[in-house]
Amino acid sequence: MRGATCAKWAVGAVAIALAATACGGGGDGDSAGVVSASWGDPQNPLEPANTNEVQGGKVLEMLFRGLKRYNPKTAAAENVIADKIETKDSQNYTVTLKDGWTFSNGEKVTSKSFVDAWNYGALLDNKQKNASFFQYIDGFEKVHPEQGTPTAKAMSGLVVKDDKTFTVKLNQKFSSWPDTLGYSAFMPLPQAFFTDHAAWVEKPVGNGPYTVDTYEKGNVLKMRKWDKYPGDDGAKNGGIDLRVYTDNNTAYTDLQAGNLDLVDDVPASQLKNVKADLGDRYINQPAGIIQTITFPMYNPRWGTGKEKVRQGISMAINRDEITKEIFQKTRTPATDWTSPVLKTDGGYKEGLCGDACEFNPGKAKQLIKEGGGLPGGKMTIAYNADTGSHKDWIDAICNSINNSLGNDNACVGAPVGTFADFRNKITAKQMTGPFRAGWQMDYPLIQNFLQPLYYTGASSNDGKFSDAKFDKLVDEANAETDISKAVSTFQDAEKILATQMPAIPLWYQNGSGGYSDRISNVTLNPFSVPVYNEITVS
Repeated sequence: MRGATCAKWAVGAVAIALAATACGGGGDGDSAGVVSASWGDPQNPLEPANTNEVQGGKVLEMLFRGLKRYNPKTAAAENVIADKIETKDSQNYTVTLKDGWTFSNGEKVTSKSFVDAWNYGALLDNKQKNASFFQYIDGFEKVHPEQGTPTAKAMSGLVVKDDKTFTVKLNQKFSSWPDTLGYSAFMPLPQAFFTDHAAWVEKPVGNGPYTVDTYEKGNVLKMRKWDKYPGDDGAKNGGIDLRVYTDNNTAYTDLQAGNLDLVDDVPASQLKNVKADLGDRYINQPAGIIQTITFPMYNPRWGTGKEKVRQGISMAINRDEITKEIFQKTRTPATDWTSPVLKTDGGYKEGLCGDACEFNPGKAKQLIKEGGGLPGGKMTIAYNADTGSHKDWIDAICNSINNSLGNDNACVGAPVGTFADFRNKITAKQMTGPFRAGWQMDYPLIQNFLQPLYYTGASSNDGKFSDAKFDKLVDEANAETDISKAVSTFQDAEKILATQMPAIPLWYQNGSGGYSDRISNVTLNPFSVPVYNEITVS
């Protein structure tokens, strides 16, 4: 993600959570038709523009509906509240809303509901994590300056015409901009959010198929079906109880014991057994997630002039073996920097990484030598140690590098205590060597896999990579009105990543999950999140 946010980091096989949960069956007295599911307590309050990680995102998908929604099967951006979004130049847009939409408190969803929410999200004073999603709207620089204080409270590019119509002027051409509008940052907000913000945060009010019943932070969030929901994708169950777990092994055990209905993150340690344990109730499907090893380009030991070394390291990694042995084929070796869920017309093109992503120990050793060798003769790969699965695959990568180079001490894992500590070191540019990274798409566009991560100064560009030609191609792709030409230009930018290798693509990550025989019609969307509203209870 952009702005002052971090990426929606994919955490491998163990979910991030902040507090333990008490075990319990599918059934309190009010649980008829209610699904119990594992969850990690979100980092921030459940505000659309302040939620930039997966756990909070799960809630927003149930609580809100926006102009568009990503189809839970295809990821296509489809109109929901938007009746039409029109433009003649890919820079000036007119948005027309459908009739009949309200928030669960009875307030109508109008143009002002969107414009007020977007202006709130963008304003620097409000410190919203997703503020940078509004950076393309004209006037963003005045409400969210890079330095100093805002000189405006609202973006000039947003104008309410009437209850059903508003216009948006972007500060550059962006032909795919409408397809970004299914992301949670762009959700509408009721006036209650602004008039009594503290009360709203304690018990959020949205316009989606569920309402918040109770929220015990660190324990459970109970959501219940909204019977008056005006959309055509209403809940097919009575509600969802999201229970906080700090260890997905415990969640999996509760699932097996009948104390939990759904887990959406099968532990790596159980991957060999899960099919036998759950049979057809085990889900393993592609998701818009990629895992990488990122280099601190700001560190002279790894930056300019070390292109061959970075390429050589990539070629020293046996992706096929690691994805089979460690991940039991729940990962697919990566051959580019996006995801196969984008499909060909969405930007995915197999093999754009070229030879640099092919396992070739001899060539790897040669390139590293030609590039001056590993800095200091050895390397470390940093990772957060609060999830056991990261150690497993980091160790496997280092073993592969060591074997390829014929040096048992060439590479070693460097654990950092917690995910928070790990992210803080990355943000503070304190990494002295490569580190694990991951990206889960915010919206299904090739742009979302490239610009936030590798464009000069982009907020999720954790390695601080900068290449003028790459930036130019991204700008050209954004401005291109022909989608196929835009995709082709983005792919040209990817080819630069192949020669520079600021981050090594490792594998595309599947979504995984398992569920009890009490529920059915359980699927994961292309973001690896359960489609909660479709689940039925027997």
